[in-house]
Amino acid sequence: MGVLGLVLASVLAFANKKLHVHEDPRIDEVEQMLPGTNCGACGSPGCRAFAESCVSGKANPGSCTVSPKEMTEFIGSYLGVEVGNSEKVVARLACAGGNHVAKMRAEYAGMGSCRAAVAAGGGGKACAWGCLGLADCAESCDFDAIHMNRFGLPIVDEDKCVACNDCVVACPLDLFELHPVSHRLWVACKSLAEGDEALADCEVACTGCARCAADAPEGLIQIKNNLAVIDYAKNNLATPLAIQRCPTGAIVWNEKGQTQKGSAAKKIIRKEPLPIQPDHT
Repeated sequence: MGVLGLVLASVLAFANKKLHVHEDPRIDEVEQMLPGTNCGACGSPGCRAFAESCVSGKANPGSCTVSPKEMTEFIGSYLGVEVGNSEKVVARLACAGGNHVAKMRAEYAGMGSCRAAVAAGGGGKACAWGCLGLADCAESCDFDAIHMNRFGLPIVDEDKCVACNDCVVACPLDLFELHPVSHRLWVACKSLAEGDEALADCEVACTGCARCAADAPEGLIQIKNNLAVIDYAKNNLATPLAIQRCPTGAIVWNEKGQTQKGSAAKKIIRKEPLPIQPDHT
C-alpha cells in the first residue's frame, strides 16, 4: 500500500507540473483593487472575471462603474493601458403613476413584495402595467441608489446608480430598463390601454395621442399599441420639443438627473393618496 501511495503521489505531482496553467499574477492584484461588489455592471460575471479581462486587454478599467475615477486610473497605470471612457448607464422607471394620480381598485394586504402582489391578483392597482410601490427594486439595490417617494414610486439617484441590473431583475412588471444618460427622451408609462381607459386608471398615463410623434423628427417616436415608443437608434435627433404638447406629461426629458415635463402637461397639485375605488362592473 505504501508503494502504491508513493506511485500515485508521483503521478499526481507529474500531472500537476505538466498540466499547470500559468496565471498572470497581475489578475490577483487588479482584483484586489476592484470594489468586490460582483455586480456585473461592467459586463463580466464578477470582479475576478473583469480583472482577467483587463489584464488580457479585452476590457478597459473604465468599464467598472463602481470604482472611483482615481482607482480606475491607478489600475490603468498599473497595467500600462488606457483607462477608457464608458458612458454612464442608469436605471429608468417606465411609470409615473404614484398613489396620488393612479387609482386603486382594492387594498392589497399580503406579503410586502411586488412579486407576491402580482402573484396574488395584481396588488389592487387599477392600471395593470403600473408600479405597485412595494419596493422590491429598492430592496434589491446594494448601492442605495433607489428610494421610495411619498407617493409610493421608486426614485433613482443617477449619481449612485451603477447599472448593476438588480432592479431590472427584481421588478415583476419589467418597469425598469438600463439606458445611457444620453437617452434623455423617455416614456414614463407602459400602459397599453386606449386613451380614455388609460386616463380612467391613471392621470399621467400615455394616451397614445401621437402629439409627441408629430412634433419629433420623423421616425423617432411611433405609437404602438396605444403607447409612445422611442427609437433610440435615432437618439441623436431627440430634442425636448417632443415632450411639449404631451397632455399628461407621460413623455419626459431627463437632463442631469432632473426630469422635465412639457409645458402642456397637466399640473398635479394633489398631495394625498387617492381613495380606493372598487370596480363594481
